Amino acid sequence: MFSYNDYREILRAIKDTGLYATYEEALTRDSFIIMRHDVEYSVERAYALSKVEESMDFRSTFFFQWTNNSYNILSRKNRDILTDMHERGQHIGLHFALNGMTDMKLVRERIKQEMDMLSNMLGFQINSFSIHRPSPDVLAENIKLPGILNAYQDEFFSFDPKATPESQLEIKYMSDANHIWRYGYPDEETIKSHKKIQILTHPFAWTKKGYDNMENYKTLINEKYVELLDSIDNECKDFGPLRDNFDKLPLE
Repeated sequence: MFSYNDYREILRAIKDTGLYATYEEALTRDSFIIMRHDVEYSVERAYALSKVEESMDFRSTFFFQWTNNSYNILSRKNRDILTDMHERGQHIGLHFALNGMTDMKLVRERIKQEMDMLSNMLGFQINSFSIHRPSPDVLAENIKLPGILNAYQDEFFSFDPKATPESQLEIKYMSDANHIWRYGYPDEETIKSHKKIQILTHPFAWTKKGYDNMENYKTLINEKYVELLDSIDNECKDFGPLRDNFDKLPLE
């Protein structure tokens, strides 16, 4: 269920409706389907998923974190990836981590600050954000900022703290969080039975082969392990002769 071929089937179902929209476009439409990606652990997997989309002439919004322990969004490599995605027509946004903040005035200020910094560092405008693991209190806040789009504002997301998979909300929301499709799977039947839809995926969950949750984490950790080896090798001249001692992947 998490292979690139599975993802292509989802895209095909969306394209057949003719309702795909960006967040900006959705503001003025009576019917829409928004595809969004929150990038948690791997810029490389997000980039690979964007290439799958492009192979089907599809574009969506990828939200990247500024404060993430798994990747540095401003490394030369990652800036080049985000710039390339932007130039290929993908939409880049901020995946904002609350990091314990509960003061909504401060949250609003910090969102604007991080978006401005990211725009300046990347060299193109960032005008949308999603919130990482939002609490019900944050969702209820319905944060709106001038000139900025929130993936969870009420034009794109129907907030109901008591929502269940059977709830009939104005906007159908589906997410692959925790390697489980909550609130429905975006197949053709589900997609065609709702006027307004927002779909969230997490790119680290998607690979060419498609894995269950355990195998997916294993492959992800091994990829990050090799990435760390490459990073050390590029920075430290004395590491080369020692690298063979570390080439065995940590997880089998």
